[in-house]
Amino acid sequence: MATKKLFVLRHAKSSWDDPGLDDHERPLAPRGRQAASLIAEHLRTNGTEPELVLCSSSRRTQETLEGVKPGGEWLIEPELYAASTSGVIERLHRVPEETGSVMLIGHNPVMQTLVLRLASGSGAAEGSELSEVQRKFPTAALATLTFECGWSELGPGAASLAAFVRPKQLSLS
Repeated sequence: MATKKLFVLRHAKSSWDDPGLDDHERPLAPRGRQAASLIAEHLRTNGTEPELVLCSSSRRTQETLEGVKPGGEWLIEPELYAASTSGVIERLHRVPEETGSVMLIGHNPVMQTLVLRLASGSGAAEGSELSEVQRKFPTAALATLTFECGWSELGPGAASLAAFVRPKQLSLS
């Protein structure tokens, strides 16, 4: 079986300018839009084009999606807004097996917990990246997981963390 990839992207920094705004409706802050464009450039530079993008229905995740502009088919999925880590894994189990790569755009703490649950942490380099994920999964951070099983078999320890990129790193380079 060919190696599959899961790109886990936490939405970019949202604005808290309007405290009366419903959480689901919060837009990106200027810093969030800037971070999304840094991630977009990173994806283009690395030739990263997911075949399928699963995005939460919140305004900030959709604005992150628009800012990042990954390739592939985009699906806005309301159930991802309040999904648990297990709920997200269940959704990934329904990805068509022929799909080689998926980008998931969602919220913390679920994105962080998802990466930690799926990644095995077997390699030394991976271990240091995993400890970074464990420490903090900042807004607009992107974790790339690889795995050899089918989507329907994806579960704890089934994947490896191939990369963990934070916008702060990209703005320094």
